[in-house]
Amino acid sequence: MSNIEHNDGRRSFMRTLGMMAGGAALLSTAPWLASCTGEKQAAIAGQQARIALIGTGSRGQYHLHNLKFIPHARVVALCDIYQPHLDEAHALFPEAKTYTDYRKMLEDPEIDGVIISTPLGTHARLTLDSLDAGKHVFCEKAMALTLDECKEVYDKYNSCDNVLYYCMQRMYDEKYVRGVKMINDGLIGDVVGMRCYWFRNADWRRECPDPAFERLINWRLYRETSGGLMTELASHQLEVCSWVTGKMPSKIMGMGDIIHWKQDAREVYDTVNVVYKYSDGRTISYESLISNKFNGMEDQILGSKGTMNLATGLYYLENDDTRSGIKQLLSSVQESVFSAIPAAGPSWRPETADAYVPHSILEGVTHVNHGQSTVGVDHDGSEDILSAFCQSCITGERAVNVVEEAYSATALCLLGNLAMETGTTIDFPEEYKIRYMKF
Repeated sequence: MSNIEHNDGRRSFMRTLGMMAGGAALLSTAPWLASCTGEKQAAIAGQQARIALIGTGSRGQYHLHNLKFIPHARVVALCDIYQPHLDEAHALFPEAKTYTDYRKMLEDPEIDGVIISTPLGTHARLTLDSLDAGKHVFCEKAMALTLDECKEVYDKYNSCDNVLYYCMQRMYDEKYVRGVKMINDGLIGDVVGMRCYWFRNADWRRECPDPAFERLINWRLYRETSGGLMTELASHQLEVCSWVTGKMPSKIMGMGDIIHWKQDAREVYDTVNVVYKYSDGRTISYESLISNKFNGMEDQILGSKGTMNLATGLYYLENDDTRSGIKQLLSSVQESVFSAIPAAGPSWRPETADAYVPHSILEGVTHVNHGQSTVGVDHDGSEDILSAFCQSCITGERAVNVVEEAYSATALCLLGNLAMETGTTIDFPEEYKIRYMKF
């Protein structure tokens, strides 16, 4: 794909957002997009943010590849304590300075913004140090490994003028933005529940050529550096649920264990089931495991009049007259769905999910992340939120609610882990509530 094609595909939604019919309504659904509309993109034409990256592993290099296609970004510095990864990243941007000590890198006044793509256990410290150094910050999810760290980062953000982003890419994914707008407009009726899951079949372990680097390379497997499936996967999906409802659950309960990957001394669960309950009785049912990939990944918002599957970009209506009963019967015969044709009845719609007619949230091609990549995929919003950060490094404009959404999602993930570890129902702690949250 050429640079022009990539940029046109990435920017088409953002570029026209402020001008398209219904654009203002979409901005009310996702107010964080207001800082990077087409008009504001045009205002920074010819300018570039000077970007540094801390953490040059697979996700860091994923960001580097996206940065190549962002015209208002220039990579000027790279930092990692693992030399092989640093060398690979430097090959992508040979003009960038390289560092093994991030504190030395932060002393460089020629750096505007820092991208942090390191193990979760380091997120809080690196973010705080970068903000203290006067840098704008873009950090991978989740916000931090503990609730105390989350609160420290949040308080720091509110006491400084720096820009801070977290890579909650669904907030910048067009199918999610438009889907949430449809939900807010009542398309699927009252939201009565949410069901999210993420299934893979892989051990999550990466090859480690030197045992001395085991806990660095396989940091996701150890509790001192990782929150496991909750922070690595559920953080995205739980953010969507709080975005849709505009509220936070008040109670959390769950179960988790190491069911399949028992032989490699990992410490985090490979299977989790967590239920989040709102004060009005609604629930989020969350499930994830990494020993079976049959179901893939879905973010289902369940309404009294239909279901919105934001992950696939499709919605289904409970009473859908799109196809008549006879058309459904003929289609069923042709596709050999039924082994026998019913002889009578008021409708040919059986009581199964197969009977629902899928409707697309977007016109044209919908890019779907099936959840199997452990690094990242194209067109999932990651490019857009990274571009928005680089733009904010130039303008100094903060994106509305991005930090608050990241804080809320991370808190839910960490409380889910606590509920599983203690085997108790957790009430959302008062000391970690922020003004943004509604219960």
